[in-house]
Order: sequence, then structure tokens, then C-alpha cells
Amino acid sequence: MNAQLLTAGEVADLLRVSTMTVYRLIRGGELPAVRVGRSYRVRSQDLDSYLEAQLVDPSSVDLADVDEA
Repeated sequence: MNAQLLTAGEVADLLRVSTMTVYRLIRGGELPAVRVGRSYRVRSQDLDSYLEAQLVDPSSVDLADVDEA
């Protein structure tokens, strides 16, 4: 096995979300993870697959639904 394992914190940093959001994705089954002791690790290829599945068709985006921060 030659997969890079990322911590929830590392995944959160890469996605620019909170660590709790990563845990919610894992618990909800949206982001596959492995459990090592009491910690979760995400394989880099699983993160890539998750991101690929989240791609949207630009023609289907309604800009009225986008929140401006």
C-alpha cells in the first residue's frame, strides 16, 4: 500500500473548511476514511475522488443562490 494518509486537520486545511466539517463528511459517508486508533485518516486518492464528484456544471449554477461573504 503506497497511499498518502491525511489527517482530518490536513484535509480541512486543503479544503479551507473546519475540521468539524471534515468529520461530518466522514461520519455522513461522503468522504471515505480509515480509522487508526482513535483518529481518522483520509487517503489522498479518496479526497481526489470526493472532489471530482463535487464538480458542478457551470451552466447549472444559479448565481442568485450564491451567498456573498
